[in-house]
Amino acid sequence: MQLSAQPYEERLTAPRSWWLISFLIGVSCALILLPFGTLPLLGGLVGGTAVAAVVASSYGSVRIRVVGGSLIAGEAKVPVTALGEAEILDAEEARAWRTYKADTRAFLLLRAYIPTALRVEVTDPEDPTPYLYLSTREPRLLAEALRAARTAPSGAEAGGTTAA
Repeated sequence: MQLSAQPYEERLTAPRSWWLISFLIGVSCALILLPFGTLPLLGGLVGGTAVAAVVASSYGSVRIRVVGGSLIAGEAKVPVTALGEAEILDAEEARAWRTYKADTRAFLLLRAYIPTALRVEVTDPEDPTPYLYLSTREPRLLAEALRAARTAPSGAEAGGTTAA
């Protein structure tokens, strides 16, 4: 796989407060098991915290990458040749595109804890997806990486989109 001119990678990690919430869920599980003794209490603390931490970690493990002439966002892999202009969305505009401006056919990679986003048009006539909405902490850098990958000479094939 050929690397794009300006590779980009971002992991949409969960905020620090979610890890505190994971611990508090463990404490809640421990308190529920308190009447059964010390060992169940410790098991509830460890088990509840571990399960909540795994859930927080898996939700925050999604990545956005621009590599090899493709945009890979979560489960979607789209060649940059099938993408049009990218629009940087500030917090207020991103909220609008998540709610009343949203198109039900669009691919949305949403993370509520990330206020900014990038909206990228899909120009492939074979694809019914009108745009990709990507929550990102660095929308300007992602837009620049897409622009650079689109203008870079590429040996990669230009195929259809794969959005799941």
